[in-house]
Amino acid sequence: MMRLLTRSWFDTPALTRSRVRTAYVVAGVTDVLQLVLGPFGWTFADQALDVIAMAVESRLIGFHPLLLPTFVLEFVPLTDMLPSWTGCVALVVALRKRETTPPADGPVIDV
Repeated sequence: MMRLLTRSWFDTPALTRSRVRTAYVVAGVTDVLQLVLGPFGWTFADQALDVIAMAVESRLIGFHPLLLPTFVLEFVPLTDMLPSWTGCVALVVALRKRETTPPADGPVIDV
């Protein structure tokens, strides 16, 4: 419990199945709620969801610079109806997996 509280926002946690699954669920729920609440004009609730999603995703999959444009994109009218949090999570998870996966052919020797 104490480790969770002392971890930096910029540390990259290990991508476990449960962390990735939870990140997708949070992103999907956020996107659906924003789609449903959008026509009612509840901008405060929409922006509060963005702040919460940004914080939760940063804790689950680690902060990544791609989270920032997604956060800003949610404030632009009409683009906030896109499933941008889900797309961002998919992209960040793919990039993080590529960073941690060693090449299949072994090291490259340049001659």
